[in-house]
Amino acid sequence: MHFRGPRFIVAIATLVAMQTVFGDEVFEIDSARSHADFEVKVMWFVGIRGDFGAIKGNLTVDRFHGTATVEADIDTNDLHMRTRSYETWAKSNEFFDSQHFPKIHFLSDSFPLVRLNNGGDIEGKLTLLGIVRPIHFDLDAADCDNPLKGKCPVEAYGLIHRSDFGMQSRRGALSDKVQLRLSAFVNTPPTDSLP
Repeated sequence: MHFRGPRFIVAIATLVAMQTVFGDEVFEIDSARSHADFEVKVMWFVGIRGDFGAIKGNLTVDRFHGTATVEADIDTNDLHMRTRSYETWAKSNEFFDSQHFPKIHFLSDSFPLVRLNNGGDIEGKLTLLGIVRPIHFDLDAADCDNPLKGKCPVEAYGLIHRSDFGMQSRRGALSDKVQLRLSAFVNTPPTDSLP
């Protein structure tokens, strides 16, 4: 067995120590200021839009690797639309089926932390109606110097196909494509929790 010597051991120990010092930071999504919405076209021309009251979840930052991940839940029962009849339809088993599937869940893949400021792509998994599918979001560039300070939202836009999640109703009149938008502020962790 080849012995790499004390320098190798010191290097490994230093890396381990750095990972310990730069532990993960967890930023809670500020549900009071954050929201999500969707839009689907009727007859491919007129957009029907709905707003979800809040997003709950966390943004986890790995300073050592310079990456982040997002995990978020959207309450499908907390849905607001232009009319009560639209809300009832959107919550029914023709669309979100809020009674049986009250949450839409998103978990991102790890992505470079700089994209929170500069914008870019985020890949992940979306769980809707109990079905998990890959999803792609586009992040907008931030409107402030650092979204992690909670001064501006992280804005993300994505597209899903209803048929991917088993939604087969009204296919003649309703587009298969559904636009999603997430706007999330984060709460800054307490100072004593930061490295």
